[in-house]
Parts: sequence; structure tokens; C-alpha cells
Amino acid sequence: MKNKAEKTNVMRILDRSKIPYRVQTYPHGDEAVDGAEVARLLGQDPETVYKTLVTRGASGQYYVFDIPVEAELDLKKAARAVGEKSVAMLHVKELLPLTGYVRGGCSPVGMKKAFFTTFHARAEELEEIAVSAGKIGVQVILSPGDLAALVGGQFADVVKDGGPQ
Repeated sequence: MKNKAEKTNVMRILDRSKIPYRVQTYPHGDEAVDGAEVARLLGQDPETVYKTLVTRGASGQYYVFDIPVEAELDLKKAARAVGEKSVAMLHVKELLPLTGYVRGGCSPVGMKKAFFTTFHARAEELEEIAVSAGKIGVQVILSPGDLAALVGGQFADVVKDGGPQ
């Protein structure tokens, strides 16, 4: 069921938790690949490929949001979903020290510390979604319900209207 990608920490956590998943790899250089381009490369519906974004709330707490690759996070909706006055995107240079992941390889699973995670509401209706497996060029495809249960996440409408839902 899994192809020949080298095991990442994300895959080891999923294996340990007995959560079924598939692995897909895609060609890449050293830089992050645009998620919509990844979906095209792999022939996936971009609405099922999710990117992981990290934010900081007005309180100083960090929050993770997983949304479709072609959608844009609505910071007001995101703040409401986590009970904050406001949230702001984390600067790229802060990502690796905080999460252990680089831009383009950030996964909601296996961060250095567990942060409250919200998946866009549409994910709850899908059979499976793809998220980064923790490194550029590798993704895991699995049930959004299993994924949310693993990270203690919730589902909420957090994307800007007018884009992919």
C-alpha cells in the first residue's frame, strides 16, 4: 500500500497509531513546491491536497491550520475558530525552530510540540486528504477523521470566501 519513500517521523507516528495511509512522492528541488503544482503533478484534486499553516494568536499561543492548497486562510475566521482576538501567520524563519519542519514539508503530525489544529470544514466531508509527510517531496494520504483524532484537531470554516472551499 505504501510506495518506496523512506519512512518519515510522520509515517512512524501513523504506523504506531495504527492509522492506515498511502504515500505519494513527487519530484522537487531544495525549495518548497507550490501545493497546487504538487496536486497537478500527482493528478490529485487540489481540494483534497491540504497545506499546513502555522499562526500565532494575539495571546502568544500558536495554532495550526490545514486548508486546501488553492485556498487562502481567512485570518478573522481562523481567530474565531480558536477563540483568539486575532491570529497572524508565522514568519518562515520561525517555522523550523518551532515545529521541526521546513516550509513545504510542514505536517500537522509530529511537530516538536503539539499545537491546537484546525482543519478546514470541507475536509470532514472527504474520504481522504493528502498532507505533507514531514519532508518536501513526500505526502501521506489518509482519512481526515483519523488525522484530526490523532492530533486532537477540530473542523471549522477557516478559508476566504470566493476561493476553493
